[in-house]
Amino acid sequence: MAAVLKVLAKLVALLLILFGLAVTIVPRFLDRIYYRGPASGHFDTERFFNPDGDEDTMRAPGGGGRAGFFWRYLTGSDDRPPWPASVRIDPVAPPDRVQGQRMVATWVGHATVLVQTQGLNILTDPIWADTAGPFGMGPSRVASPGIAFDRLPRIDLIVVSHNHYDHMDLDTLRRLWLRDRPHIVTSLGNDSVIAQAGVPATALDWGQRLALRPAISVVVTRNHHWGSRWFADRNRALWSSFTITLPGGNLFFAGDTGMGDGRWPVEAARLGPVRLALLPIGAFRFAPGQMASGSHIGPVDAVEVYRRLGAAHAIPIHWGTFRLSYEAYDTPPALLAASMRCTGQRGFTPVALGRPVEIGPYRPTAVAETPRDRLLRCLDAAGADRFR
Repeated sequence: MAAVLKVLAKLVALLLILFGLAVTIVPRFLDRIYYRGPASGHFDTERFFNPDGDEDTMRAPGGGGRAGFFWRYLTGSDDRPPWPASVRIDPVAPPDRVQGQRMVATWVGHATVLVQTQGLNILTDPIWADTAGPFGMGPSRVASPGIAFDRLPRIDLIVVSHNHYDHMDLDTLRRLWLRDRPHIVTSLGNDSVIAQAGVPATALDWGQRLALRPAISVVVTRNHHWGSRWFADRNRALWSSFTITLPGGNLFFAGDTGMGDGRWPVEAARLGPVRLALLPIGAFRFAPGQMASGSHIGPVDAVEVYRRLGAAHAIPIHWGTFRLSYEAYDTPPALLAASMRCTGQRGFTPVALGRPVEIGPYRPTAVAETPRDRLLRCLDAAGADRFR
C-alpha cells in the first residue's frame, strides 16, 4: 500500500508540473492586468521589475530548471531535513489597545505580526489559512496562528506586501474587512487582486505615503522580490516593504525580499529612526549550503539589513510556519543567533509564537560592517554543519 501511495503521489506531482508548464506556455486567459499606468524606473507599462536587476529572481531557487525544482519539492526527493508535523504553541491573548509610545508586538506566524502602539492595531501580511496556495493546495501549517482569529483585537491598519499566497490570503482579508473595516495599504496593482474578495485597498507606488494621523503615515518602500498569483501574471503587481512613521521611532516591515543591491534598507532608514524591524530569515535554502536565494534573504543577509536600517530592535519572521524551502525547521533561528554573535550585534532575536513582546524605546545603534566573506568564515568556524 505504501508503494502504491508513493507512486500515486509522484503521478499527482507530475500532473501538477505539466499543468504549470502548460499554463506558462499556452493560455493567455490566465494572465491578468492588475495595473495600468505610465512607465517608471520599475514599471515598463506592462510589468513591474526590480531596478537593481531581475536575473536572480527569475532563476529557479536551487539552480536548474523550474520543472525539476517542483518535481523534487513535491516528491520530497531533494534530501531535505525532516520538519515536525506540528509545533506546540502556548499563546497569550494580546491587549485590546496599547496607548502612547509603548509598543507591543505579537508574532502570529510566517510574516503576520500584530504591532500595537499609539492606540493603533497594525497587522502585516495576515494569513489565517491552513495552507499557502490556490484552491486549498500548497504547503500546510506546522504551527497554528499565534492568535486565534476570534481573539484578535480590532484591527485598524493592514499592510500587504505582495500577492503571493503565503502573504496575501484573500479569505483572511475578507474576514478582517467585514469585521473591522481597517485601512488596507498595499503596492500598485495588488488592490485589484484584493478587490476580487470584495475588499477595498489603497495601492501606492514606492515612495508614496498615506497619512493616518499627525506624525503617523504608511510609506510604501522598495525591496527586492517579484509577484504572481498564477503562472502567466508574473510581475503584473508590485511588491514592497513598508515604513510606518511613528512618534518615538518607526516600524519597518520588510515584506518578502532578497538582498538585491542592498540599498533599500538605507532608503527606509532615511525616513527616520527605526524602532522595530520585522525581517525575514527563512525560505532561503534550495541547495546544500545555500545562504540566500534571489528572492529571500537568510539570516546572513538579515543581520546586515538590520545594521543598515540602524534599527534598535528586530523580530525575525518568515520561518517556522509553512515549509517553503529545504533548510531544517530550526536552522533560521540557530543561524541568526550565530550571525549576530559573529557581527557583534544585539536586539535581533526570535520571539515565541503568540507571545506579546514589549518593544523597548528607540536607542541609536552604531555597529561596523562585517564583510560577508568574514561572516561566512566565522560561521564555518562555529560549525556550519549545525546549520543544515
